Amino acid sequence: MMLSSSEIREKFLSFFESKGHVRVPSSSLVPHNDPTLLFTNAGMNQFKDVFLGLKKLPFTRATSAQKCVRAGGKHNDLDSVGRTARHHTFFEMLGNFSFGDYFKKEAIAYAWEFLVEVLQLPPERLWISIYEKDEEAFYLWQEVANVPPEKIIRMGEKDNFWAMGDTGPCGPCSEIYIDRGEEYRCNSPECKIGVCDCDRWRELWNLVFMQYNRDEHGNLTPLPKPSIDTGMGLERIATVMQNVYSNYDTDLLRPIIAFIENMTGKKYFGDDRGFPFRVIADHIRAITFLISDGVLPGNEGRSYVLRRILRRAARFGRELDLNEPFLYKIVPVVVSIMGDAYPEIKKNQDYVQRVINFEEERFHETLSDGLKMLYEGIAQLEEKNSKVIPGEMAFMLYDTYGFPLDLTEDVAREKGFTVDREAFNKLMEKQRERARAKRKGEYPIDELYEILKPLDPTVFVGYESLTSEAQVEMIIFDNEPVVEANENTKDLILVLDRTPFYGEAGGQVGDTGVIENESFTFTVKDTKRTPDGKIYHIGKLEKGYVRLKDKVTAKVNEARRKDIARNHSATHLLHRALKDVLGEHVNQSGSLVAQDRLRFDFSHFTALSEEEIKKIEDLVNKAILEDLPVIVEETTVEEAQKAGAIALFSEKYGEKVRMVSMGSYSKELCGGTHVSTTSEIGLFKIISEGSVGAGVRRIEAVTGWNFLNYTRENLTIISNLVEVLKVKPQDLITKVEELLETIKTTERQIESLRQQLINKKVEDLANNKISLGDFSVISTAVEDASAEDLRNISDVLRQKIKSGIVVLGSSTGGKVYLVCAVTKDLVEKGYHAGKIVKQVAEITGGSGGGRPDFAQAGGKYPEKLGQALSIAVDIIKSWKV
Repeated sequence: MMLSSSEIREKFLSFFESKGHVRVPSSSLVPHNDPTLLFTNAGMNQFKDVFLGLKKLPFTRATSAQKCVRAGGKHNDLDSVGRTARHHTFFEMLGNFSFGDYFKKEAIAYAWEFLVEVLQLPPERLWISIYEKDEEAFYLWQEVANVPPEKIIRMGEKDNFWAMGDTGPCGPCSEIYIDRGEEYRCNSPECKIGVCDCDRWRELWNLVFMQYNRDEHGNLTPLPKPSIDTGMGLERIATVMQNVYSNYDTDLLRPIIAFIENMTGKKYFGDDRGFPFRVIADHIRAITFLISDGVLPGNEGRSYVLRRILRRAARFGRELDLNEPFLYKIVPVVVSIMGDAYPEIKKNQDYVQRVINFEEERFHETLSDGLKMLYEGIAQLEEKNSKVIPGEMAFMLYDTYGFPLDLTEDVAREKGFTVDREAFNKLMEKQRERARAKRKGEYPIDELYEILKPLDPTVFVGYESLTSEAQVEMIIFDNEPVVEANENTKDLILVLDRTPFYGEAGGQVGDTGVIENESFTFTVKDTKRTPDGKIYHIGKLEKGYVRLKDKVTAKVNEARRKDIARNHSATHLLHRALKDVLGEHVNQSGSLVAQDRLRFDFSHFTALSEEEIKKIEDLVNKAILEDLPVIVEETTVEEAQKAGAIALFSEKYGEKVRMVSMGSYSKELCGGTHVSTTSEIGLFKIISEGSVGAGVRRIEAVTGWNFLNYTRENLTIISNLVEVLKVKPQDLITKVEELLETIKTTERQIESLRQQLINKKVEDLANNKISLGDFSVISTAVEDASAEDLRNISDVLRQKIKSGIVVLGSSTGGKVYLVCAVTKDLVEKGYHAGKIVKQVAEITGGSGGGRPDFAQAGGKYPEKLGQALSIAVDIIKSWKV
C-alpha cells in the first residue's frame, strides 16, 4: 500500500480516535512551563505534568501528531543530520497516550492492529525488542500479536528502559522494527537487531510502559495507575509506506531537495555527494517551524540553537555555489508540504521569510571572512602535519569575525581536524573575567542566596498594602550576617519576615521607601528577591541602631509605586497593541518598568513606521480612556491560556498564577503591581523606537506625570524656538527648513572661498621649492591649516612639482600637524614618506609614519615646528638611495 505522509498522519489519528482517544493538537516547539527543555522533543512533553500527577485532564486517552526538534542539550541529533537516512533536527512524532487507563496489553494490540491491518505491513517482516527483564511484554507480544518468540529480542536498560529523569516515573519500553530486506543490509557479519544500526532494521514505533516510580536511591516502586506513552516518527514510517531508501526520498523532504536542485542546477545523489542537499532540506524545516513558534536567532539558549541551524544550512549552501541568501526562498515549499497540517506556518510565512533573509544577510559577511581565515589556517596546519586547530585560532575567529565555535568544529570535522576546545574555553573564560571586572556596584547574588538560604520565603503583602508591620530576620553588612548595626555602618541589607516592598522581578524595578521604629530609620534604596522567594532591602541606616528580631514598620514610597504601576499596566496594553498592529508574531523579549518610563523589547524585524506608531499609541490610549477595570485572578496556566492570556515562554510558572485582565482587551500572566483601572495610567506616549539586536526592537514610553513632564519639556522647546525665530508655531518647520537651506548655501560659499585660499597658498608654496639635483623639495609651514588641509595641499603640490618631496606642517590649538608626500619616481628610487615624517615628528615631540608615497604625524611642541621643517630638508639631502 502506497500512502502519502498526510494520509499516514490522518489514518493514525483517526485510528486512535476510533479507540476512544481524544485528538490533541501539537503543542508549540517552545515548551510552556518547562525550563528543563530547550525544545519540545517528544509527543509526551505536553503531557508531562499529567504523568507526574500534577495535572488532570478531562480525558484519559489522547493521540497527537507532535512537531519536534532535537538540536540542543541532551537530545541533539544535529551532527548526524544528512549523514544517515533517518536523523533530523525537525521531525513529526505520532503518538498515543494512556493516563492510568489501558496498559501493556491494549498498547501492544493497538500498535499491531494499526501496522498490520491499517497500513497492511507484512507481519513476518516485523521484529520486536523488549527490556530484558520484562517477562510480561515477552508473553503479551506472543499472546496478542502472535509474534514468534525468536523474533522478540531482549535488550538492556540503556536501550529499552525509559525514564523521565533521574527520579520520577519510568518503565520498560518495547520497540517495533521492520526488516527492510537484504538490499538494505550493511557489510557487517553481525547485521541483526540490537547489534547493527544499519538501515536494514528500521525502528518504527516505541511503546513506553510507564509503571514505576524511581526514588533518589534508585529504588523502583509500582505506580498505582500505570500509563502508556508511545511515539512513531512520521518520516520513518513514510519511508516504508512509500518504499524509498531514506527519509529524504519521502514526500516530506524530496520536494525540498528538488527545489534546491532547480535553484542550483545541480543534481542530487543519495550518497555523500547529496550531503549538502540533505542538510539544507532538513534544516529549513526546523528553521521555518521554530521561527513560526516565536523563536528568533540570537546568542543564548534556543535562540542560539536556531542561529546555529540557520547558519549551518547557509554554509552548506556555499558548497552548492549558493553565495547569496537563499534559505528564505525555500520556505514556501515547506509550507506547501506541511501548511495544511500546521496552519501556523502558512499564516506566518511572510514573517518567517523576512526573519530568515535578515539573518542570512547578517551572516553572509561573517561567513565569507571567517571561512577564508579558517581555510587559510587549516592549509598552514596541513603543511606542519598538524590535525588540531589551536584554541587561539578558534577564539580569534569567534572574537574578531563572530564565527561560532560549532561552525569551526563542523569545518574541522569535514577536513579531518579537531579543535582544541580546552584552550578555546580558557580564552572565553578570560574574556568573561574581563567583562565581570568592568561591572561594579553589583551585589553578589550567589553569595546572598547562600546567606539567606536558612530563612523562610518572605511573605509579600504589597499587593494589598503599602505599609506593614514586620520583624527583622537578618541584617547583612559587607556580605556577612550581623546581629546588629548602627548608623556608622551605613550601607546594609535588611530582610524582614513580611514586606510590602516589591522585589525586582519580571522587568519591574524594586520599591524604595523607609523601614523604621523608635530606635532607627533605614532608607530603602532598592529591593530585590532571590529565586527562592527571599526579599531583601538594600539601603542606608540614617540613624540609630537596628537589631535582629526588631519590630519595625515598613513603608513603600507611594508616589513612586503608583508611577511604576502606571508604567507596568501600560506595558500590558502596549504588548496587546503591538500584536494587533504588527501581528501575532510579536512577543516580549525583555522589559524595564521603572518610575520615569517603561521600556519594552519585542520580536519584530523592521523599524516601525510613523503610521504604525500612531496606531499603537491610539490603541493604548483608547484602552486607557475607556477606564477598563484591572482584574487580578489566581488561576492555573492552562485556564489562563484558555481565557486568551499571554504567557511568556521564558517564565517558569507555578501551579497557581496571577492573570491580570484589563477589560476584555488585555490578559497576561504577571506577578507585578498594577493600577485599579486603566484611566489611572493617564496618557501614553512612545518617545523612542529602535533596534537592539537581530530581530528585536525596543520601545520606550512615558505615562501619567512623566507624560505631562515630557509634553511640557517639548512645548517649552517649541515656545523658545518660536520666540527666538520670531514666527508662529505653525510656521516653525518652514522657518527651520529655510534656515537649514541658508546654512548649507553659506557653507558652500565658505568652502569655495577656502578652496580659493588653498589654491593661492599652493601657488605661493610651489614658487618656494628647493632644487636638490634632479628633483625638488618643499618643506614649509602653512598657517591656520587643518590636517585635512595639509593632505589636500600636499597632494596638489606633489602633482605640480612632478618629481620631488613635499613636507608641510601647521600648528592649530596647541597641536602640530605634519604631512609628507613623495612622487612616484622617488618612491621607486627608495625615498619613504613614512620614515621622513617619523624623524621630523620626533623633533616636535610626536610620532607617526605611513606609506612610502604619503604619511602624516602629530606633535605637541608648536614652537619647534620651524626647526623640524628646516631639518626635514637636511634629512632628505642625507638620504641614502
